[in-house]
Amino acid sequence: MHASQERSAGLGLALVSALAFGGSGVAAKPLIQAGLDPLHVVWLRAAGAALVLLPVAWRHRALLTRRPALLAGFGLLAVAGVQACYFGAISRIPVGVALLVEYLGPALLLGWVRFVQRRPVSRAAAVGVALAVAGLACVVEVWSGMGFDAVGLTLALGAACCQVGYFVLSDHGTEGEEPADPIGVIAYGLLIGALVLTVVARPWGMDWSVLAGSAGISGTEVPAVLLLAWVVLIATVAAYATGVLAVRRLSPQVAGVVACLEAVVATVLAWVLLGEHLSLPQIAGGALVLVGAFIAQSSTPKKAAAMLVAQGEGAAADSAADAGGQGELPAGTRPA
Repeated sequence: MHASQERSAGLGLALVSALAFGGSGVAAKPLIQAGLDPLHVVWLRAAGAALVLLPVAWRHRALLTRRPALLAGFGLLAVAGVQACYFGAISRIPVGVALLVEYLGPALLLGWVRFVQRRPVSRAAAVGVALAVAGLACVVEVWSGMGFDAVGLTLALGAACCQVGYFVLSDHGTEGEEPADPIGVIAYGLLIGALVLTVVARPWGMDWSVLAGSAGISGTEVPAVLLLAWVVLIATVAAYATGVLAVRRLSPQVAGVVACLEAVVATVLAWVLLGEHLSLPQIAGGALVLVGAFIAQSSTPKKAAAMLVAQGEGAAADSAADAGGQGELPAGTRPA
């Protein structure tokens, strides 16, 4: 009964996380359209959330010496990488399209396992990848010559790569004799991500006056600072916290499947609030992407996922993974 309750709680947390993450693009895009650079919005998101969780970071300061590689990986990949690529993508292409491309992550993982590591994958996994790729072709409408911005699609694909690392790193903290506290990992991940983004985004050149004004959403002017508060508190702090806690109670695979609802939530909200309508072929393609992601995610071995992160960064953790899947990301590696 205890295991069943843990699973139910994990599914509930994963659903809340998907809903919270799904609203980030809808709240952030009006800020970008009001005049903020996408990287500045990402920096505000990470820095604001890091500030909120600063007391948590201080409480778990021992993590800095116990799990430095995990914290660095989470900050660089799961925070800075995913957010920068995603916000950059939605500044150029519709929110729903960006998220559907991002959910090619499971297919990319299986492609790495099959063609780079040359390990066998199940027939179900291959079917899932095929469905996701076919669905993506419909979403971007390849028959009309890729009507979407190529840079935006590339950024969305980058977010897909980083998303794989998010789930793997979230679960990676459970390894070892003394698992890392998930909220502490989030706090330091956001802090490290904000520091990295400070160098990249250069917020001192940001047009701060935009935050004192308003941004249009669904034909209504909303205070920009209110949208920023939603992005920071709900779509970041609450979303990351519930997401990592869900992975701890489930697995990267199951949590990733539930997270596919994020694309549905984001697409519906963008349709209603931003007027970003998708055509029937795009909707059908989106359904194929999500079904394919579901199958691929369910068929992805946890050990292969962990090795993707280790080997994909040119690190030497694969030997530890082969020895029992307990190896930690080596210090000094830099997630892409």
